[in-house]
Amino acid sequence: MNWLEVSLVLNGELAEAVADVLARYASHGVAIESTAIESNPDDEGRPVGPVRVRAYLPADDASALESAHAKLEQDLFYLGMIQPIPQPEYTRVADADWAELWKANYKPVRVGNRLAIIPAWLDDSTPDTSLSEFPVVPSSSPLSPSIRLLMDPGMAFGTGAHPTTQLCLALLETHVRPGDKIFDVGCGSGILSVAAVKLGAAFALAVDIDPEAECATRENAALNGVSNKIEFRLGSIETALAPRDSNLQLPTSNFQVVVANILARVIINLLTEGLARTLAPNGVLILSGILAEQEPSVVDALRSAGCEVVEQRQSGDWIALAAKLVTT
Repeated sequence: MNWLEVSLVLNGELAEAVADVLARYASHGVAIESTAIESNPDDEGRPVGPVRVRAYLPADDASALESAHAKLEQDLFYLGMIQPIPQPEYTRVADADWAELWKANYKPVRVGNRLAIIPAWLDDSTPDTSLSEFPVVPSSSPLSPSIRLLMDPGMAFGTGAHPTTQLCLALLETHVRPGDKIFDVGCGSGILSVAAVKLGAAFALAVDIDPEAECATRENAALNGVSNKIEFRLGSIETALAPRDSNLQLPTSNFQVVVANILARVIINLLTEGLARTLAPNGVLILSGILAEQEPSVVDALRSAGCEVVEQRQSGDWIALAAKLVTT
């Protein structure tokens, strides 16, 4: 299949209207790309301009492409009469194996002092001696022999590429102790549970409200050889507060490390619902997915839940916090 890429760079206010026009002719969907995020206390934030709106028109049928192109230009012209928009850029895209091309965007990355996230298909071709060549996020001491986290970025979520995940991994490296019991809330691909177990945790309870997370977590656990130490459950904090029978003999509200890499508003809701009650005495709560402007609201929620921040890490606009229950 060959394609004609259509893209426009414009301000955020026009992006949705232009995307609606492109969607009439691009059956595979429209992408809106932005390099900046403005926080909003009610959600994960919104893109701020300029943004690029991009879509692909099937190009194998020359007649159909010409017709779609003409209609698209006409619709954009009428839209431009309401508010000026830039001229679209058109680029021919040759037939390609997209299933292989996207892999080129993923490279190994060092996180902290010991962890290395490695795309599964690069494992055999990435010796330990070469891992020092890849970015380190973040580390304050000399690199130790790596603990490999094999991930398949073809899965829907949680490949380790996002700063929020990398911040969580760095904090897990600091706070996980051998034999710890881990509660991973909103586990996604299970990368944090896998990392905790490979750092020495005895087992992890991984929960998510998305049924697709079960397959991703189980596959990544098997890929890393830790399936017998990770249990997935569909749900949220109620799974730990009132657990069902479990092959791992999971405790109630007795986890040495609880980690939640979600969204600030979800974290605040979970704290209100009793997230801190899942901690064991002297346990640590690791929270990520927090934009810098949202940090005060999360800290206030932590205080209301009886916790205090003991460590903070930042990468760009993103903040991760480690907190403990206040003892009297």
